[in-house]
Amino acid sequence: MSARARAHSTGRPPSKGSTGRQSPGRTRFIGILLILLSLISVVACCLTFALWLPNDRDHYDDYRAARACPAHPTARVRKNCLSTWHFAVVKTATENAGKTRRHEVTLKGEGSWRGVVDFEDTGPLFKRLKPGEQVTATVWRRDIVVLSRGGVRQDTSDAPRDALPIYAALGTLAGLVAVQACVYGVIRLARPRSYRLFAWFPYGGWMIAVILLSCLVAGITAMSTGIPWWIVPPAVPVMAGLVVWGLGLLLPLRRRRPTT
Repeated sequence: MSARARAHSTGRPPSKGSTGRQSPGRTRFIGILLILLSLISVVACCLTFALWLPNDRDHYDDYRAARACPAHPTARVRKNCLSTWHFAVVKTATENAGKTRRHEVTLKGEGSWRGVVDFEDTGPLFKRLKPGEQVTATVWRRDIVVLSRGGVRQDTSDAPRDALPIYAALGTLAGLVAVQACVYGVIRLARPRSYRLFAWFPYGGWMIAVILLSCLVAGITAMSTGIPWWIVPPAVPVMAGLVVWGLGLLLPLRRRRPTT
């Protein structure tokens, strides 16, 4: 039996990177879908940087600039100042919501008012609270943002936080996905029989994984260390490029390693 006959008799499927078995019509259709995905990602990127990020930044800056309300504030001043209220703790509870936990404190004020305040974790105040104790609540724009007792303070879930690096990472992710999907889609439309280097396996999937990992690392690192959000968009391509460069050096070395 010839070597060619033996190769065909092994029953092995064709390589995942092979493009010869896919019809040009189907390839062009997938290219159109990729271009549509690119357009959706462009819209998401624009909305993130033009709408969501600026709104969240202004909201957080307004909260940081807020001061205690004067004795007789006007309606406009009362909207943006920090007011202080005193409540009694009715009960505390921890509820499981899937993989996360909600820590709730039920408060009672003058008259029949009752409200529930959520915390993201148990410390430093939540774990110390007991029913009947008096607490001081800081209210901003009708939301209880801080609860305190005996000098111990804790932000509630409604307190504005500096999540701008995460928004920047998500917007950058959408932008890079848009570029990759557009390039892969255009190549499929222009060269439906020859797009091996722009196939999902192995290069496309690896690129998406590298981009996603770079965005997560850059966003979380910037948020935890206080790095400005505008550092994230240029940092992501640099990180992704370094990862690709490192993989380009390591993979050939592994292939050249002699087998025993």
